[in-house]
Amino acid sequence: MSTRKNASAMKMVGALLALYRQAAGYTQRSLGEEFGISEQQVASIEQGRRPLKPDVAEKLDEFLGTKGALSVAVSRMPEVDLVPLWAEEYLDREREAIAISSYENQVLPGLLQTEAYARAVFRSRIPALREADIERHVAARVERQAIFQSPEPPTTCFVIWEAVLRDRLGGEQVHHEQLRHLREHSEHPGLTLQVLPLGRTTHAALDGPFVLLETPEHQRLAYTETQRGSQLIANPDEVAILTQRCAMLRSQALTPEDTRNLLDRLLGEQ
Repeated sequence: MSTRKNASAMKMVGALLALYRQAAGYTQRSLGEEFGISEQQVASIEQGRRPLKPDVAEKLDEFLGTKGALSVAVSRMPEVDLVPLWAEEYLDREREAIAISSYENQVLPGLLQTEAYARAVFRSRIPALREADIERHVAARVERQAIFQSPEPPTTCFVIWEAVLRDRLGGEQVHHEQLRHLREHSEHPGLTLQVLPLGRTTHAALDGPFVLLETPEHQRLAYTETQRGSQLIANPDEVAILTQRCAMLRSQALTPEDTRNLLDRLLGEQ
């Protein structure tokens, strides 16, 4: 199942770009150089894996002499409603990231959720979602986890507040399966899992959860969510602040070895 309702439309727009690019005599690399973006980004757009943004479409129309064709195609694409528009760019960057660091204090990171846990998360939504919509959201969340099976998976670091591990979201069976899932993932090469334990007298991230990304071009980004929106942060000064907080959190959290021991204890209590 696609993560977007407009996946076919994205592929169509990408195919149009590829057609116009080739007709103008440009390779993906040379076109990217003209616009200050990477060859990989151009390829992602043409393959329908990355949306063509309206402002970029307008510039491409002018550069390639396509008389507004790309801009019109982008403006007529079916509206995304499975993944909120404010999360689209983050998911694009997550798929291509070479490094991901995450801190969570309310719910487990989506990349580490079992299908049953994800279902419990979406069933907790207010207003309530229809069952069919819940299943679509669950499938989209599980699909994100394919990055761990890619030929070159990103280096990942997850810091999770202990209260999240002790919550019984979805019931005892879901909780047990989720803990075992975390325990198994804690052994994966390139993945670091740390728990921030209860009872700490200092806490570096009282402002809430956040994610840090490093792109293939080695740009560092940060991402934060609120109840009804999100923010993808590219400002180097702001990203630096969250990077410092992430480093401090990792020093305040249990080591990966102690985290595995905690998970073993929690599993043994069930």
